Amino acid sequence: MLAGPLSACTRPTSPLATFSLSRCFSTTSPSLDWLRPKFQEKSKSPKGRPHVATGGSTRGTTVVWGDFGLRMKDHDRRMPASALKIAEDTIKRRLRGMNYKLYKRVSANIGVYTKGNEQRMGKGKGKFDYWTVRLPVSRVVFELKGDVHEKIAREAFRLAGHKLPGLWEFVNKDDPPVVGITKLGNGVTLDSLKRARRNPPLGTDDLASPPKSASSSSDPTQ
Repeated sequence: MLAGPLSACTRPTSPLATFSLSRCFSTTSPSLDWLRPKFQEKSKSPKGRPHVATGGSTRGTTVVWGDFGLRMKDHDRRMPASALKIAEDTIKRRLRGMNYKLYKRVSANIGVYTKGNEQRMGKGKGKFDYWTVRLPVSRVVFELKGDVHEKIAREAFRLAGHKLPGLWEFVNKDDPPVVGITKLGNGVTLDSLKRARRNPPLGTDDLASPPKSASSSSDPTQ
């Protein structure tokens, strides 16, 4: 038995008036924010460039968890977290009151550091400015799943694409993957893209084209 008045942290474990101490705080891990990393950077990140899949990889170019998605289709770029937040709010505003779940396929975990104008060279990269993500081409950024019609999802992603830099396209669950900027399907396979493209040897250009045959019909003017 505990001496003194019972506190809010005590909870009965049996009907025999025996009590045991319990935790007064939640043990649930806090939700992670996709617009900033969980821990600060140990070293300042260089500017760098987005990863370019040159070996035929199609990772991140298809819809995995949802039914519809928003995919970039022009070229890679470094996108700030503020632009992604505006696009997320635009989608939620259009789908307000509907039963859906929005998946984010990227995470802004690259820090951008800036310095003032007219400063001499050296003295480091400057102070932290904002978080950003290196977004490669043909990467799916948002996915949507729920009781939402395709026309409404297409409209929501269209509004979000206007808030983001670059060109974007609406994709479905069954759309083929993309290698670089080339979509697979309609006779285009990964093996055909990996096949070596060699120029014909010198002197064989004339042999490849068939000889021109003389017309059998006579000219009436002759």
